[in-house]
Amino acid sequence: MLLYNSQSFPFVCPQVAGKWYLTGVCSNFKWFVCRKANMKSGTVMVEPTEDESLKVASSHPLDKCWKIDILATKTDVPGKFTYTIPFTGFVTEMRVVDGKPDEYGMNHYINTGRNETFVENKLYGRSLDLSAEVKEKFNQLCLQTGILPENIVHLPKTGTFTLVLKFYIKTA
Repeated sequence: MLLYNSQSFPFVCPQVAGKWYLTGVCSNFKWFVCRKANMKSGTVMVEPTEDESLKVASSHPLDKCWKIDILATKTDVPGKFTYTIPFTGFVTEMRVVDGKPDEYGMNHYINTGRNETFVENKLYGRSLDLSAEVKEKFNQLCLQTGILPENIVHLPKTGTFTLVLKFYIKTA
C-alpha cells in the first residue's frame, strides 16, 4: 500500500493552505457506491492552525449543496490527521500521501465506526483541470488501496450552487 513518504513528498502544513477543488474520489463503501453517479466536484478551503492541525471547509453538491467544516487534528506522524464525524459515528484517520502544493494533493482516509471500517481516497487540485498523469497516479493509489476500478470517479465540474445543509465536525 502507498503511504506517506517524507523523503519523496515532504509534507509542510502551511503549503496546503488555501482553495482546493475535489476532483476525484474512490471508495468501496456502500453509501459512496450508491451515490457516485450523482457526485460532482466541490471546493475545499484549508487553513492550518497554530499547532499545525487543519481547519477544512468543504462544499459540494450531492442532491443538495453540503458544507462540512472539520478540524483535523495533527498527530505525531507528518501528514497524518484525525477527526470524528458525530452524526455518523465514524472516526477518520486522514493521511496526505502525495502531491505538489501548487498543483494537486492526494489523501487516503480510513473511516471506522458502526462496526465497520472502509477506506476512501480523494484527489484535490488547485484547479479543476489536472493532467492525465496526475489522474493516473490517483487511479493507481485507489487500486493499491483495494478500491474496485468501477468505484474510482473523476468528478465532473460543478457550476454554482446554493448552500442547503451545513455540518460542523469537531475532533474528540
